[in-house]
Amino acid sequence: MWKQDFTPIADQLWLSAIVALIPILYFFWALAVKRMKGHVAGLTTLLLAVVLAVIAYRMPAGKAVMSVTQGAVYGLLPIGWIIITSVFLYKLTVKTGHFDIIRNSVVSLTEDRRLQALLIAFSFGAFLEGAAGFGAPVAISAALLAGLGFNPLYAAGICLIANTAPVAFGAVGIPIISMEGPTGVPAMEISKMVGRQLPFLSVFIPFYLVLIMAGWKKTMEVLPAIIVSGVSFALTQYFTSNFLGPELPDILSSLVSIVALAVFLKYWKPKSTFRFATESEVAAAGQVARATQRGGEVFRAWSPFLVLTALISLWGIPQVKAALTGHYEGTNGLLKLVNAIGVHLTFMPPVPGLNNQILNPSGQPIAAVYKLELLGAAGTAILLAAVVTKFIIGISWKEWARTFVETLNELKFPIITIASVVGFAYIANSSGMSTTLGMALAKTGPLFPFFSPILGWLGVFITGSDTSSNLLFGNLQKVTATSIGMDPVLALAANSSGGVVGKMISPQSIAVACAAVGLTGKESDLFRFTIKHSVFLIILIGVLVYLQSTVLSWMIP
Repeated sequence: MWKQDFTPIADQLWLSAIVALIPILYFFWALAVKRMKGHVAGLTTLLLAVVLAVIAYRMPAGKAVMSVTQGAVYGLLPIGWIIITSVFLYKLTVKTGHFDIIRNSVVSLTEDRRLQALLIAFSFGAFLEGAAGFGAPVAISAALLAGLGFNPLYAAGICLIANTAPVAFGAVGIPIISMEGPTGVPAMEISKMVGRQLPFLSVFIPFYLVLIMAGWKKTMEVLPAIIVSGVSFALTQYFTSNFLGPELPDILSSLVSIVALAVFLKYWKPKSTFRFATESEVAAAGQVARATQRGGEVFRAWSPFLVLTALISLWGIPQVKAALTGHYEGTNGLLKLVNAIGVHLTFMPPVPGLNNQILNPSGQPIAAVYKLELLGAAGTAILLAAVVTKFIIGISWKEWARTFVETLNELKFPIITIASVVGFAYIANSSGMSTTLGMALAKTGPLFPFFSPILGWLGVFITGSDTSSNLLFGNLQKVTATSIGMDPVLALAANSSGGVVGKMISPQSIAVACAAVGLTGKESDLFRFTIKHSVFLIILIGVLVYLQSTVLSWMIP
């Protein structure tokens, strides 16, 4: 048995906090200054954290190692499994050419650059964020806009700014799902709170995008379209995040936004067609992709993601979820059958040498188990969608399997990164380092609600991932909030919501965007384009969270 000590360095909180901060500062330095590859930075940070846990916090080495394995397993399932299957589904549509039909169905709706930015950068980018995430939204959307005639720097910058509102629910909700393990707070509760913050941003971002592009007067010309795009997205985002869970807000909100704006454009057109001053009208018109596919072909191309939406929705129903994980106690025959299967595909073995072997300061043992829900994992629903997609798009089993192997190969390093970052999150929690930092941050007192999203913003700036930021700082946010009387769910949501506007200045995101539009080597130009917008938006979110912790506390679920 080992008891946690949150002030192990000379019994001083600030000295202990400095030591606890070392792995985080190293991680920042490794990525932002040394530009290490993500998996190298993650693994070396993890190693440093283990060394400090053993030497400075006097945690037994065996317990430290087993804590890392607990986190790594959680990083692989459910997090890694969702990433693999969602990217796999997306790659199937690309490989068979159906993604081109999806793209053309969007870009053929209008020649106005303002409306193209709404459809592609905002709505379509959000769809890609929800279905695949991890660089795909910015890369594809920016390349598409550049191909249509947008200035490459503008194309990249606009897509980075647009890719804010959907980030917290990206890759089928993984940034929010990932916080449940280290913090113990249900993902559904965090999803509800994020869904009461980001819709305000979702309404504002379409207006802000067009304002950046065209100025005030030209923005007012398309205000009706902006309202349709933003409000339809925000309302769907709120309802899905609060009543369905974190997996579907991006996918459903983007689909509703695209359809709503497309239908609206059938009956309404702006007074003038806006193009950039640097492009000729003839050239601009010639670059617009005109879809010639019939409605049936477009529906078929979108069908894999419609199937995905249906299956994820089914997996999210509480009774179905309980049956899939072997915890169903009802009388429904079909669910009882699924429950019988789920019992044999759900494993929660205790972590050897760690389960109930660590005592918190009050002397209570801390449980530690490997959580392996194979059938109930959202990734399994996505894999089933990929199986159905095989028949929809008419791909052979051989090509289907080859694409899956290609996906595994492409994602091996991101998966290692995720596993190492989750491992670090767990060792930071079990050793007490996160709690030490939370106790130090609590000294900011009543101002912490304002700074809470800024912590998530800094985390995403460095890691390039809302998921990684949530894993790094989730428990810290929870501990700090509890110590100052702030609702922990609000703090966790603030970390994720603040993180979304850090994505546009993340070195990784900027590198992806520049590569997509042929601006490699011009990363500093793009950073200067996005930094002022990122700072402005994080201040807005900080103010919102502060108000929600005080006068708007009724918004907390």
